[in-house]
Amino acid sequence: MLKEIVQYPLSIKGVTNTPMVEVKSPYDGQIVAAVGQADEKAILTAIEVAQDTFKKVMQKMPAFQRSEILAKTSALILQNSEELAKIIALEGGKPIKDARIEVARAANTFGLAAKEAVRLDGEQLPMDLSPGNDGRVGMIIREPIGVVAAVTPFNFPLNLVAHKLAPAFAAGNTVVLKPSSATPVASFRLAELLKEAGLPEGALQVVPCRGAKGMTLIKDPRIALVSFTGSPEVGWNLRKEIHPGTRICLELGGNAGLVVHHDADLELAAKAACRGGYAHSGQTCISVQRVYVQSQVYDKFVKIFTDMVNQLKVGNPLEDSTDMGPLIDKESCTKTLEWMNNAVKDGAKILTGGKSKENNNLVDPIVLAETKAEMLVVCQEVFGPIVSVMKYETLEDAVEAMNDSRFGIQAGVFTKDLEVAFKLARQIDVGGVIVNDAPTYRADHMPYGGRKESGIGLEGVRFALHEMTQPKFICLNLPKL
Repeated sequence: MLKEIVQYPLSIKGVTNTPMVEVKSPYDGQIVAAVGQADEKAILTAIEVAQDTFKKVMQKMPAFQRSEILAKTSALILQNSEELAKIIALEGGKPIKDARIEVARAANTFGLAAKEAVRLDGEQLPMDLSPGNDGRVGMIIREPIGVVAAVTPFNFPLNLVAHKLAPAFAAGNTVVLKPSSATPVASFRLAELLKEAGLPEGALQVVPCRGAKGMTLIKDPRIALVSFTGSPEVGWNLRKEIHPGTRICLELGGNAGLVVHHDADLELAAKAACRGGYAHSGQTCISVQRVYVQSQVYDKFVKIFTDMVNQLKVGNPLEDSTDMGPLIDKESCTKTLEWMNNAVKDGAKILTGGKSKENNNLVDPIVLAETKAEMLVVCQEVFGPIVSVMKYETLEDAVEAMNDSRFGIQAGVFTKDLEVAFKLARQIDVGGVIVNDAPTYRADHMPYGGRKESGIGLEGVRFALHEMTQPKFICLNLPKL
């Protein structure tokens, strides 16, 4: 019964009696919790409260105080780490060992933001560079932007939320958060920890909603910045819908590629491709999807790689031994298998995997060979456990294949030759190149953002903080010396 499970009603001043919706595990359908659903009135009220809190409280809060709240939040996340990891595993199907890593990263994200909150500075601009400006002193400061609308996906229900909330609060903003309807529970629990850490009431409003209701948030002229992580189709459409005065940051999809040169450590490369291709069942925007291997080591790499993939344990996300849990829903399973079968019809070869248990949303990890650039499994974002392994002859071939994509978040390169590494890093058109590791590598303080259709703007705490502030120039006309 609903009353017997954990409930997270909306916590918006003046909003009561909103409907509750059950959140269920994608693995076995068990009820994880029930969360409140925001209607248009609740969303508009949340924006009003957030704007009022920004003007009266957050933009006036000194940096040291913002830093203390963020540092305490980091500590509280660690203190509640096992509970949070279990929430992530239950509502999203992420293996518990990976969920624990996500929790640790979220704590680190808030810790980094605590440091950046007191490092946010400006610059002095010399005014006497031009005649007639003697005695003037110019300075550039950065101010909080206002109310941030944060829209987050299901695949990292804690740390990707942290990557929006932590820099926003470090800057002195307020946030209206729309978490994924599939995985909202972690957001509600994080909101409780932020409140315990001392975040002022009204600074964070959590508004789960489905369908067109989310556009009420996105289109509101009181929103200063929309920070969205999700699919390219939705993200680019949001850009068209926002108010002209609203800024937007988009972290969208990808079909990340990996180059394995003939001199690479093949064991290391295969291990990285295995981890990067099948972590969270391939449901990340920088999952390894395309592997290009120099032809003279192709067969050896494929043997090592497929052997590693065959050792992955697929099953219950709450078991410590599980490497790969379920896809988020049945539709994702169906799409993964359809794309695999279409590739096979067009000439691809299944080296391993492809079996499914759709009642648990489980699909065994898939390795494909003899795929072509025009196949969906290569040119589009799979967001499932499929990796295609292809040959290349020259470095020019590898660069051309890697760049034959409408996406461009990150890429990986395996080589022992520094000159080759730099050549590929400079010529591959992506936001970040990871040498001797998978493109799925991400440290929470590094700049992270895509090119082409993969998005605009940067994440990574310091860089997101810059996106969430705005410069102001101040000029003082002082007596001449």
